Parts: sequence; structure tokens; C-alpha cells
Amino acid sequence: MTVQTPLLTMNADHTAQTFRHMIKDLARDNEGVTQGTDLKVTPMAINGAGVTVGDGSGVVKGRFDPFQGHYSVFNIGSEDVPIAATGGSSRADLIILRVEDPEYEGSRAPQAAGYLYVASNVSSTATALPAGISGIVLARVNVPASTSVITSGMITDLRKIANPRRERPLATYYAQDPLVEISGTSETWKTHPNVTMANIAIPSWATTAKVVFHAAGIRLDDGNVWGGFRFMLGTEEAAQWVGIDDNQGTAPRRIHTLTMAETIDLTTTSGAAMRGTTQAFKSRMRTRSANGGKIGVDGATTFIMDIEFTEGRI
Repeated sequence: MTVQTPLLTMNADHTAQTFRHMIKDLARDNEGVTQGTDLKVTPMAINGAGVTVGDGSGVVKGRFDPFQGHYSVFNIGSEDVPIAATGGSSRADLIILRVEDPEYEGSRAPQAAGYLYVASNVSSTATALPAGISGIVLARVNVPASTSVITSGMITDLRKIANPRRERPLATYYAQDPLVEISGTSETWKTHPNVTMANIAIPSWATTAKVVFHAAGIRLDDGNVWGGFRFMLGTEEAAQWVGIDDNQGTAPRRIHTLTMAETIDLTTTSGAAMRGTTQAFKSRMRTRSANGGKIGVDGATTFIMDIEFTEGRI
């Protein structure tokens, strides 16, 4: 083998293989759908013997030659895919975006090399592409016995995003004097300090927000302190929390580092409503029933919000 002509060399001829290798490079040798909404498999709008594959695009790795490269495939509009009815036994089928390039396999016309394919009678838990196929798996359909109409409960979404988008904003909040404190034995969570620490732009494509929340210089005094620390992003309050547990008596002192982390699901009804919007980030604290002191924030207190948004199936 020899080094091939570099792509876009003046006056050179370029093969389809050259462009496929460009797709491979741009996709970082990954394959899958392009965005979280692409090529989603759903039941037909009118109940029927099949499924509908939505519009969108994907990248498919050629599997018949080590230098075959990758294909860019897209579906304009939606397409219905027939699913055969079952008899006395249940059956599982995989819905696959397949490429059958006549340069390497089969005899399909080049214009029809990309198509939606049903791999029938696979394992009821199958997720992997069957051997001998170039394609990406979109969904599995588990059809019960004696069934011809496909419903949403029979469809398992198996799409993988080739290169999920990520965005990681980092925000800080520097508290101000005068000192503000919470005390008592209430178990109720409070916004403390009672401010919006940052306004966070949530990408429209994000399906999770991985949050690491730090505080430094929290002030404790007036007795043994027992409390909790977490955050709230928009309408979503963290379920997890870390304890503030300090049996150091009445003298003023500082917590030098306080950290908690949680992943917020942006695919729930309330989470999805925040996608594509700007939401307030707030610190949340509480005292506990055995608390005897005060939890304070002042000009010597700093908060850091480290958030990574990631893309997934929608």
C-alpha cells in the first residue's frame, strides 16, 4: 500500500474512499446518530404493523474492508418501516440504518445504498449490530405473540450519539459582608445566602447536567453545628446533600472546603422544560434537629459552580 493523494490537492482525482476517510477522521472513528433527536423510532401515527423512523442523520462505519472508511447517511422526513406480525410465539427485531455499498457487497444501486433494515428474530435483549452488516442500530422491537400492531411499550431506543456535545461553564460567587446566618433546629432547606449565585444557560441539546458545587470559608459559631449543604438549579433541587457536622463548641471557626456533586436529569418533564433557557443557581442549606450553632456566610466565603452539560438521546 502507498500513501494516498491528500484530499483537495489541486488537479488531483479523488475516490469515494478518500471522502469516506475524511468522514472517518471528522467523526473521530466513531459511529452513531448525529444529535439526540435524530432517527428516533416510534410507533406509526395511526396504529399499524410497523414503526416510524424520524428524520436526522448518522455516521456508519464500513465493515467489509479495513480501509473502507465511514459513510454519512441522512433521512429527510420520516419513513415507515413494516414489522411482520407474530404467530404463536413472540419475536424481537432490530431496526438498523444500514449501508450496503456495491463497491464492497451486494448489488444495490448506489443511490439506494443507504436504507432502513429490519434484522428479524434476534435475542429479546439484543443491542449489538449483527455480524456482516455495516450499519447503526436504532431500536429493538419486542413483539408479543399474536401481535400485528406495534406500540411504544414494545420499542427500546438503542441509538448512540457518535460524538455527544459537551459544554462546561464554570461560575463563581463571592459573598459579601455583612454576615448572614441560619440557626435553630428546623429541618427545612433554605436558600442561604438568599441570592441567585449565577444565571446558567442550559443548552437545548443537553440531557444531563453534572454539577460539582464547592464552598469555602463557611463560618460556624455559637455552638456545635449540625446541618446540610446542596444546590438548586432552576426548578431542580439536588436530592443528594453533604453534612455540616462540627462539634467544636461556641468559638467562631471556618470550614475551608465543602463539596457536593449530583447529576440532574434534563429529560424529565421539569428538566426538559429548562433546556434552551437560562436558570438560576442557588445554594441550599439547612440545620438539623440536634443543631446548636449558626451557619454563616460573609465576605470571606466563596462558592464555585462547576457544571458539565452532556448530550444524550431525546
